[in-house]
Amino acid sequence: MKSTPVTPVAPVYMTHLGIVCSLGSDQDLIKERLSSGNSHCLTYSNQYSTATLPLGVVNSTLPLLAELPEHHRTRCNQLMIAAVSQIKEDFENARKNIDPLRIGIVLGTSTGGLAEGEDTTHALYNDKVALNQGDYPKQEVSSSVECLADYLQVKGPAYTISTACSSSAKSLASARRLLRMGICDLVIAGGVDSLCKLTVNGFDSLESISNKPCQPFSQSRDGINIGEGAAFFLMSKEQGPVCLSGVGENSDAHHISAPEPSGSGASAAMIGALQDASITPEEIDYINVHGTATQQNDKMESLAVHTLFGNKTPVSSTKPYTGHCLGAAGAVEAGICWLMLTQSANLISLPVHLWDGQQDPEISPLNLVPHHSSIKKIDYALSNSFAFGGNNITLILGRAH
Repeated sequence: MKSTPVTPVAPVYMTHLGIVCSLGSDQDLIKERLSSGNSHCLTYSNQYSTATLPLGVVNSTLPLLAELPEHHRTRCNQLMIAAVSQIKEDFENARKNIDPLRIGIVLGTSTGGLAEGEDTTHALYNDKVALNQGDYPKQEVSSSVECLADYLQVKGPAYTISTACSSSAKSLASARRLLRMGICDLVIAGGVDSLCKLTVNGFDSLESISNKPCQPFSQSRDGINIGEGAAFFLMSKEQGPVCLSGVGENSDAHHISAPEPSGSGASAAMIGALQDASITPEEIDYINVHGTATQQNDKMESLAVHTLFGNKTPVSSTKPYTGHCLGAAGAVEAGICWLMLTQSANLISLPVHLWDGQQDPEISPLNLVPHHSSIKKIDYALSNSFAFGGNNITLILGRAH
């Protein structure tokens, strides 16, 4: 029996990036801070809890959004517009001669305008300030994508993915599907989340918050730092510098908040992404791990990564720089991989893995990136995002040739 020829799948490119996080909003500065191992990117604050905690606060100047309707004026949307404004000129050039109905937006988030909802609730119950009709829409998880669609005058598919910490990584995968299915010719995809009391205190109630900068894969690790940020890509079939080469997604549904201990879900996501990209583990040049610095995640993820890649592939977690940006984490960390893949230098600097060097004997050994580390080339970078409920996704970004 003759085999049916496999039709090549059209590549989808990530042509431009807009990003803002606690590392900054200037891409050269972000790369410099990552490669130098700058350990002063977190801000100590008691704004979101009774304790003073290190948080990934965005200290860049944000747009005021005075031209937007009042119900769109949230910190989450400020972060989003700050990132998107970096690629707005590129977007306007790319959209020429494209039907507005064939331009889409896919956005990942978990908080929306919850911070403003907290302020409203406080005013309602403590100051007896009456609600107005703009208060509730701010809190809807769809509020940011509606704001962005209005801001850019996009008429095509515009929707939100909210799967906790995998949200914005899944938005990139979803955007690729829209393009490959021929529904859209251009998609803006990424994620945004802002700090709020609900998330900081919620993770504290799970005993997952650290009161010092987090230490992924260290014996002394004791939890995460929460952060905020936004990262958005222009995605299309038009040639760009980076291709979304592979995606692996699954839901192992092990537990509402704890990862599956053997790393089976994480392994399946990474294997799926490698198969989708038609490459081997040996072809991955750098891995940006989920690396939350919680006891269970790091033990599970190190086992899964070591089993597939051994301890030769360079690995780092960038959450000690940015905090855990929750719904925005996947896009922010994909953005960090994109910044490396678009370096033109002969020696490419890798994000230093910030930790105290105290190897946990129960952690599978990994090649954690030391200070002043660089390699001659990066063709493929892999990024992991693992969420509550066992919602796992791995992205592989490839340098376009």
